[in-house]
Amino acid sequence: MSNRPKQHWKQRAHEIIFEADTPEGKAFDIGILILIVISVITLMLSTVEGLNTRYANLINLTEWMVTGLFTLEYLARIIVLKKPSRYIFSFWGVIDLLATIPKYLALFFVGANYLSVLRALRLVRVFRILDLAPYIGESHNLTAALRASKAKILVFLVAVISLSIVLGTVMYWVEGPQHGFTSIPKSVYWTIVTMTTVGYGDIAPETGTGQLIASIVMILGYGIIAVPTGIVTAEYTQNLKNSKHSTNTQSCPNCLADFHHDDAKYCYSCGEALGDSLG
Repeated sequence: MSNRPKQHWKQRAHEIIFEADTPEGKAFDIGILILIVISVITLMLSTVEGLNTRYANLINLTEWMVTGLFTLEYLARIIVLKKPSRYIFSFWGVIDLLATIPKYLALFFVGANYLSVLRALRLVRVFRILDLAPYIGESHNLTAALRASKAKILVFLVAVISLSIVLGTVMYWVEGPQHGFTSIPKSVYWTIVTMTTVGYGDIAPETGTGQLIASIVMILGYGIIAVPTGIVTAEYTQNLKNSKHSTNTQSCPNCLADFHHDDAKYCYSCGEALGDSLG
């Protein structure tokens, strides 16, 4: 019986910190986003020479205050979880850590505070607090589509890299060092730049054969750009057909899986009872 207040406190804290379906959870997320905006603006202003000289103390104090609050938030996220390691080594756990430590690293490494810009990545969570419930499901479908497409995309990337090496080698043979293709790696670089339609123009073929190959590479580039888009779109469409339930921001206290259906009582990933007491 003596352990119940502690469990209740941790459960409530978990709902506030990791979810956004309650007024307290939304307020918490809004507070974090405000801190992120303040941090990013302060970082940018610190690179303006006149402002940094005039307001150096204020900028430094603001950075330390924001860092302290982010540190408390990171520790709170670890404390309320059953298995903190799942959060610590998760994608967002790493991002949260990187958003916390730059100011500390700056004590030992000059310029390390610029890593604070990574805090801007956390703005991606903004959809959680704007009552955009339909888009939560859309985000989940897009994430699922990307995961389902990773094997196909990997095969596609290997094929593109192999093709770039072959065409780069051919261009090195056709054009040669006298036309700027001084090595096979540099020729492969030209092939990738041309195939992606970036076209820096620092290297260009001068022979008729080289220009013909370049034309083929550019045409291939347009077709190649469309392939991964088609792969992800097909998976996304399939997920939409299979998705019949709306989702919310409820987070599993055991494995941190989110995007649960509104009527779900158990986590779809680990089977943990949602909203269960935390130990």
